[in-house]
Amino acid sequence: MWLSSRAWLPILVQGYFHLWRLRAPITWGGCRGPMTEAFSAGAEAATGLKTPAQQNGDVSGDASGERLSRSPEPVGPGVEPALEDGKRTQASEEQALVAASGPGQRRKRRDAPKERVVPPPKKRRAGVSFGDDHFAETSYYFEGGLRKVRPYYFDFQTYCKGRWVGHSLLHVFSTEFRAQPLAYYEAAVRAGRLHLNEQPVQDLSIVLKDNDFLRNRVHRHEPPVTADPVRLLAENEDVVVVDKPSSIPVHPCGRFRHNSVIFILGKEHQLKELHPLHRLDRLTSGVLMFAKTAAVSERIHEQVRDRQLEKEYVCRVQGEFPTEEVTCKEPILVVSYKVGVCRVDTRGKPCETVFQRLSYNGHSSVVQCRPLTGRTHQIRVHLQFLGHPILNDPIYNSVAWGPSRGRGGHIPKTDEELLRDLVAEHQAKQSLDGLDICEGDLSPGLIGSTARSSVLGKDHLEKLATSAQKMDGAVEAAPQDLDTIALAPEKAAETDAVNQEIDPLCAECRLVRQDPLPQDLVMFLHALRYKGPGFEYFSPMPAWAQDDWQED
Repeated sequence: MWLSSRAWLPILVQGYFHLWRLRAPITWGGCRGPMTEAFSAGAEAATGLKTPAQQNGDVSGDASGERLSRSPEPVGPGVEPALEDGKRTQASEEQALVAASGPGQRRKRRDAPKERVVPPPKKRRAGVSFGDDHFAETSYYFEGGLRKVRPYYFDFQTYCKGRWVGHSLLHVFSTEFRAQPLAYYEAAVRAGRLHLNEQPVQDLSIVLKDNDFLRNRVHRHEPPVTADPVRLLAENEDVVVVDKPSSIPVHPCGRFRHNSVIFILGKEHQLKELHPLHRLDRLTSGVLMFAKTAAVSERIHEQVRDRQLEKEYVCRVQGEFPTEEVTCKEPILVVSYKVGVCRVDTRGKPCETVFQRLSYNGHSSVVQCRPLTGRTHQIRVHLQFLGHPILNDPIYNSVAWGPSRGRGGHIPKTDEELLRDLVAEHQAKQSLDGLDICEGDLSPGLIGSTARSSVLGKDHLEKLATSAQKMDGAVEAAPQDLDTIALAPEKAAETDAVNQEIDPLCAECRLVRQDPLPQDLVMFLHALRYKGPGFEYFSPMPAWAQDDWQED
């Protein structure tokens, strides 16, 4: 007998309800991960709280697994009730972890070590130059006709280079920072001077990642320069023009920082945020211009590109220079950017210099030079090619170039042999500063066997690391506490470290270098005049360019 449709309805509803009860654990268990995460997110939004992973900045990779196990159990209709003892079984927890991690992802265990997180790089303020905090790092003193900088602590800072990614700090120091042996860097780690992302490095085997930020504190010594002052030739709302002495670099480079024109102007003339408008070699003296704003700098650089500026130099060269005007158009090739050496070569860049002899004293000639292009060392290289190098040029009047010293472009050796012989000559004279380099900049093939980096053994450096660590604490101590620091008699040198003059780990502190004579810091090349649309600046003729000057 067929039942009416009204009679079948209760039976169908009851059957559907029984089927739903049988499928409910599977259905809710399968979507437990996403539901739990949604409830956790809702709870955090409502309370303003964050999970521990979010508080530590770790919101990727393991967020779904670790956060799920720590999230509070959501309460609401349709959610699987908690077990009687308030804990999930191991099977249900693993099931939730698998569901939360998603297909194709590896499940992360609770006890697995966390991956090192690299903070994002800091934004740099474009166009900002050196300020009062930089100028206050140390001070000058004058002795024997030289300007000297008191040794000071300095933090070298850099972001991880692309070629360093995936390599250990040990590898980077051993291949790119050869100024010190590896034992020194190991001692620096123990002394707490090497930081990665502002955290002390514990082991040099740590592998670098993109955006890693390195900071290394060192004890810095700067070479002396001439005590001649940096004189102001002119100043207005747009530019500052100075008469640069020889031996002082324009801006910080290599071992020079405070002994640079930029720092001297900031410390002694309160002139800051300057933009150099042209380059002068460190050993070249004369007219040097700075713009006070970026807009003025761009305007004058546009004039340089349009060949609207005229530069005039004067130099004293070896031998009797021809009386007629001489134009040299030989192309110039850079042999080594690091060592700073160029030579005439057909593969080089085109350039042109016009020379005119001004006087001759029987041994050397004073020559006017007008460079029509602006290649590195252009005047010096062209004079060498013409057979009349600058009288006291430490590079291009060197015997390292061979018997003819590069005249006519004749150099009877390879570039590698030339660089090796130049470095060996300056190492013998202890005058690598004449090449504007230090031993740490040289490749192993160019360094002599007497390199200072091998002076100390590893055992001695370990002892010094402990001493340096104590001194770092002393330097950072309050001034009123410094007098109460007890030091053993055998560590008397540590007392000077408090004044930042002597550092236990610094190899330079243990060397006794002979000061150069002031006349040894002068090269006979001088920027006499600089002219452009609406301006013209002169510098006085130097003493060595006078007609009555006599060689020593």
